[in-house]
Amino acid sequence: MAGVSALIVAWARFAVHVVLVGVFLRGWREPARFRANNLPPHILRGAFLFGSTICNVMALRTLQLAETTSIYFFAPMVITAIAGPLLGEWAGWRRWLAILSGFVGVLIITRPGVGVFGVGHLFALGSTLSNCFYIIMTRRMSATETSESLILFSALAPAVLLLPMLPFSLSLSQDGWHWFILLMLGVFGAIGHWLLVQAYRLATTTALAPYPYLSG
Repeated sequence: MAGVSALIVAWARFAVHVVLVGVFLRGWREPARFRANNLPPHILRGAFLFGSTICNVMALRTLQLAETTSIYFFAPMVITAIAGPLLGEWAGWRRWLAILSGFVGVLIITRPGVGVFGVGHLFALGSTLSNCFYIIMTRRMSATETSESLILFSALAPAVLLLPMLPFSLSLSQDGWHWFILLMLGVFGAIGHWLLVQAYRLATTTALAPYPYLSG
């Protein structure tokens, strides 16, 4: 968004997420549900989500939406490839065919331009890779951590990590509409990640990998 620092956008998205989790899941009543059994992986997982978010914001400052979408939709193939060695969830040829078909379909729909490779593309690739490892960790940790802890720490870790950087990001918008959009980023981000956690409790990463193509 014009006039708003990328760091402010990222921090607001995570801060709203944390507040919503506390309010709607009533963390003050049963704090044990939010307790982390193993804190370092939660912090690392939150860092991957932060990396995915901030890189995506930076990429959109220089790339067209079609270009960033095309790069983002490379993620299911990366997730499927690394889920085997990291999680022991190997994909068969039918699942690979479904993923490749979805990727080709997205390219046909978005029709990204072929331009000079620039820093925006690097940010888009960084966002994609960070998201892939965030997904892998979500699947791995869902067996040992509560849903509440996964949804809380995924936003709390990056919100805390961003705090020392905020004084150096003084670019704020005076437009109320921009602040409403920031609020909605947190709302939809929290809902989306809650659904993501539940999905990866019930299905493997390779089974869920093709579904992002439905948003193409």
